Formats: sequence, structure tokens, C-alpha cells
Amino acid sequence: MSSRRGALVAMGVTVLIWSYSWIVMKQVLRHAGPFDFAALRYAGGAVLLFAGMAVTRQAMRPPPLGPTIAIGLLQTAAFQGLGQLALMTGGAGHVALLVYAMPFWAVLIAWITLGEVPTRRQWTGVALAANGLVCVIEPWRGLGNATSTLLALAGGLCWAGATVISKRLFQKHPVQPLSLTAWQMAFGAAALSVVALCVPQRPIDWAPAFIAGLAYSVVMASSIAWALWALVVKRLPTTVAAVSTLAVPVASVGLAWLLLDETVSPTSGLGMAFIVAGLAAVTGVGRSPGK
Repeated sequence: MSSRRGALVAMGVTVLIWSYSWIVMKQVLRHAGPFDFAALRYAGGAVLLFAGMAVTRQAMRPPPLGPTIAIGLLQTAAFQGLGQLALMTGGAGHVALLVYAMPFWAVLIAWITLGEVPTRRQWTGVALAANGLVCVIEPWRGLGNATSTLLALAGGLCWAGATVISKRLFQKHPVQPLSLTAWQMAFGAAALSVVALCVPQRPIDWAPAFIAGLAYSVVMASSIAWALWALVVKRLPTTVAAVSTLAVPVASVGLAWLLLDETVSPTSGLGMAFIVAGLAAVTGVGRSPGK
């Protein structure tokens, strides 16, 4: 399997995991405060990732500390903290859709800082995906709670910044995706733990639903998915990696339709079609080699 094809497969698995994780997080927040949950989730994820490094006999020495800490603070602490706060006042689907404006921030930041100028085909894909996201969000119906909206958009911007920093780190240093994911998650979890100790929150209700949701978040959505995401960022251009995440809200809508019998409006259906077309254009799916 080629490096690019393997990265696209990794992205597909990540999409499936993350598409369900927003529903899980919304349910979990009925039993715990947002920062307590985020700190537990990523502390547990970091422990599992370091265990994975030990099993695979990877060196435990951290990647360059400056960018690694920055990624941890932006991608784990800020992105997840802001996302959890947004979920407190906004619906899971609404927050997830707004967070996934991230690719458009990432394309712009990568263009300015990394000199990654999207090709004409990629610009076409970005435009299609942007139109699709607007159709799915349907801003003409209102963006709901203003605070939740701003928090979700800010979270997406932080994730975009971390994605570009990760790409630059991979370009300059021989960093392993598992090592970077583990260390940045540890730094981010430490920051979230400090916030959790300082901000008053409701006591944790260790109900079975909370334990199950936390387990899914630690093992699947944090450890496995974020490690795969680092691999994707390392192997694919920033534009391709970032825009590919738009498959998450599409998959979330599809899962809700299949599993929860939620209806899909004609406008949302059109938007999903635009996003899929944009993803195909950006990733080159369906194109013959060499074209």
C-alpha cells in the first residue's frame, strides 16, 4: 500500500471514530463538568499512547519541546476545552459542524506560513466543500447560541494552528506520529488538569453511561484517532488532510439518519453532496495515476 493510500485509509478510520465521538461527548457531559471530562480523557489517552510506545519499543525522548508544547496547548487543551464549553450550551451536531470550519483556517494558515499554495483542483474542492458546509449548517436559520458558536469557531481555529505547526515539525525533524501525539497530549492534559482544578464544576457522576463514554473517548477518539491524525498530517499536504476532516460531519449526519432515524433536510442532503464532491477533488479520489 502506498504512503498516500495508507494515509487516506487512516483518515477514513479517523472519520468513523470522530463522527460518533461528538454524540458520546454530549451524553457524557450530563455526568461531569467539561474540564474534568477533558482532563480525564486526555490524561488517559496519553497513558495509553506512552504504553503503545513502550510496546513498540519507540524512544521515549520527546520531540522538540517548543512546537510540541504549542501543539498540546492548541490541539488538546484549547480545541478540546473550547469544544466542551460549546457543548454545554449548544447541540452536538451544531457544535461539530462549526468546529469543522477548521479546514478553511488551516488552508489559509498553511498558505501563509508554509508556502503550501493549493492547486487549481484543490481550490475547486475547497470551494465545493465550503458551499456544502454552509448548506449543512444553514446559517439562514440562525446559528443558535452566540457564545456556543464563537467557542466552537475558536476551537476550530486553534486546531488549524496546531495542524500547521505539526506539519512544519514533521518537515523539519524526523518525528514519529505516535511520539508526537503522546507528548503533545500529555502537555495538553496537564494544562486541562490545571484548569479543571481551578474552575468550579459539578461533581463527577461515575454512572455506567459516563464510564462507557469516557472509555470510548480515551481509547478510540483520543488515543487511536489522534495518533492516526498525526500520521495523516505527516503524509498528506495540509490542504488534503484538513479538508478531509469535513467527512466527519457528513458521516455524523449519516449515522444519525441510520441509527437514530433523524431526518435529513433537502438542503443538508445537497450540502453533503457538495462536501463529498469537494473531498473527491481535494484528495484526488477517482483520478487516474499521473493526472
